[in-house]
Amino acid sequence: MPTTQEPRSQDPLKETTVFALTRVIDPLIDLMFDAGITVREFSRLVRERAVRTAAVRVAKECGRSSKSRVAIVTGLPRSEVARILKADDLSSEKRLGQHPARKVLAAWYDNPRFLSVDGDPAVLPIFGRRRSFERLVAMYSGGIPVRAMLDQLTQINAVEVLSGQRVKAGGRVPIFTGLTSNAIAIIGERAGDLLETLKSNLRATATPLFEGTALVSDVDLGAVPLVRREIAKQGAAFVEAANSLLARSRAKQKRAKSPKCRVGVTVYYFQDEIASDAGFPIPASGGRRKNLQRQRS
Repeated sequence: MPTTQEPRSQDPLKETTVFALTRVIDPLIDLMFDAGITVREFSRLVRERAVRTAAVRVAKECGRSSKSRVAIVTGLPRSEVARILKADDLSSEKRLGQHPARKVLAAWYDNPRFLSVDGDPAVLPIFGRRRSFERLVAMYSGGIPVRAMLDQLTQINAVEVLSGQRVKAGGRVPIFTGLTSNAIAIIGERAGDLLETLKSNLRATATPLFEGTALVSDVDLGAVPLVRREIAKQGAAFVEAANSLLARSRAKQKRAKSPKCRVGVTVYYFQDEIASDAGFPIPASGGRRKNLQRQRS
C-alpha cells in the first residue's frame, strides 16, 4: 500500500531565501515601529528601491534600459515601473501613510485650536468634546481610540500625563528616547555593509571577503558581563590595529595614482534576549496602566 510523502519544495533556494529575508526584515520592522514608520511607507519604499535597483541591474545585463524587463524582474505592473522611474525620490513630507502619532503631534503644534495664547501646544484635558486630547485624536489619528494613542505617545515620551487627567506635549516627533538621526544612519550603513559583504561572497569567483562569527548558544547568564567586557576590549584592539593598517595603505595610495575604493571592517557583539518559559522575551517592568475615567461635563 503506497505511503503518502510530504510534498517537497518546488524551489528550495527561494524558500531558504524567504526565511533569510525574514531574519533580516524582523529587526528592520522593530526599527520601523520605533521610528514611527508605517507599513504603507515601508511597502512603498521597498517597491521604489526594487524598481530602481532592478533598472540598474537590467541596464548592466542588457546594455540598455527596459521597463518591461524591470516589470518582469520585480513582478510589478509596467505602468508602476514607469511611474517610479519617471518620478524623483519623494521627500518625507510627500510620502503617503504618515504615522498617526506624527499627525496628532503635528496638529497639536500647528492647529491654532490646540495652541495656548503664546503659540505653544496647550495643556489639554484628556477627554472632552471640544478642545481636548480626545478631540485632537479624533480629528487626526484616522480612527485610533484615544486611550491607545495616549498609551503610545506616553511610552515614547512624546506626551506627559499631568494631574487632573490633563496631558502635555513633550515633543513634536514621536521617536523612542535614545534614538537619534546619527544612530539610525549608522544602522543603515553598518547593516548595508554587512549584507553587501555576504551577498558578494555568494557570487565570489576569486578570494571571498572576510567574514567570520564566533557563536555558542548556551553561555551561562552569570558569565555574560565578563564575556562582553573581554570582547569589547579585544574588539577595540583589533579595530585599532585595522585602522593603523588602513592608514598605512592610504599613505601608499597617495604616492601612487590609482583608483580609490572604500575599505573597512566592523566588529560587533550580539546577544539574544532572555526568553520566558513560553518562548517570549521577558518584558521590562514598566508599572501598571493607570485607569482613566471620562468625567461628565
